[in-house]
Amino acid sequence: MTLFSAQPADRPATPFPVPSPAAVPAPASPSLEDRTAGALVGAAVGDALGGAVEGWAPAAIAERHGGRVRGIVEPFHRDDWRTARPIAPYHKGDGHVTDDTLMTHALVRVYEKVRDHLDAYAVADHLVPDLIGTPRWIPELEAEALLLQRIFLAEKWLVARIHYGHVDPREAGVGNIVNCGAAMYMAPVGAVNAGNPRAAYAEALDIAGAHQSSYGREAAGVFAAAVASAFAPDATPESVVADALALAKDGPRAAIEAVCETAARSDDFEEALTPLREAVPPSDTVGPDYRGPSLGARRPSRLHAIEELPIARGMLVVGRGDFRRTVLGSVNYGRDCDSIATMSGALAGALGGEGAVPKEWSGEIARASRLDLHAPAVALAAVAREVFTRDVARRRAHEALFGTIAGA
Repeated sequence: MTLFSAQPADRPATPFPVPSPAAVPAPASPSLEDRTAGALVGAAVGDALGGAVEGWAPAAIAERHGGRVRGIVEPFHRDDWRTARPIAPYHKGDGHVTDDTLMTHALVRVYEKVRDHLDAYAVADHLVPDLIGTPRWIPELEAEALLLQRIFLAEKWLVARIHYGHVDPREAGVGNIVNCGAAMYMAPVGAVNAGNPRAAYAEALDIAGAHQSSYGREAAGVFAAAVASAFAPDATPESVVADALALAKDGPRAAIEAVCETAARSDDFEEALTPLREAVPPSDTVGPDYRGPSLGARRPSRLHAIEELPIARGMLVVGRGDFRRTVLGSVNYGRDCDSIATMSGALAGALGGEGAVPKEWSGEIARASRLDLHAPAVALAAVAREVFTRDVARRRAHEALFGTIAGA
């Protein structure tokens, strides 16, 4: 039996039943600025916590740390991180953010330049030059470097295809491996389209066309839509999931539905770790061995989904929107847990505002990473207000024009 049904993304979503009636408290609604800070700072916190144990299974994480991870931890290989494979040469852990946050901040910088909605050409005109032209502090390298020197091969694809290959930006993502690379930094799109999941979905799909195809591009759209949904004053984890399902297609939709139905039966991430993983197949392409993907992994398909997207939503449901529970569940899930926690941290942060993000985490991560985690949110919220003003003017102009055309 289906525990919930998706509603059209431009209507209030109907929550699905959960074991505990007191899912999320109803405090005074946070402001646009507060929710934007919650989303971006929350994403960075999730990223830093998850990066320390990325790639490992829950059992290995518990064995290494003497139980579940409950906050900022040291590198998995301690002082051997410089040479330990497959982590070297990245200093993961100790509060260092990864490429998920660096790419998120890069997209915010593009919004700051364009100050309007973005598309694939904005990626070509602004994001790609940012990746290859401006040295920045890279926490995992403990040095200033070009962002291109840190990002994964799936993100380097942007530079190879657009800068060197001169491919149409709208089609540049075709041929890349299909993974979470585009989805992981789409939270800013949700903030700019706050309260409008359908618009966020469409904009993220356009942006992500320069980077990904198939279910990787779809994941970017659905994640942005979920962030936009989480900005609504009456948003809950259930309404965020329902809004995402109203827009998601094919494999990603099936995976989100399966994982979130499983998640609704639990309110403890410890007991949910195994059931959530078991709910990912048959949409999964990576398989049980995260570091040894199946032959069908990361290839375009209408049947499959990235794992990170549904698990992030599932942990949001398990955690009932509480930031600590949601993000710690994502971190201890293991596998690609920095991206999972980035997504779930953005969603939980948008729901609760910046106050929902533990300051002892965000403060230490900002210090350790040598990054101002708050400034990008301030800049993005200002852009969101400007874009909304432009949208209203454009809509009213069209209403007047259509009234003339239709004789209304």
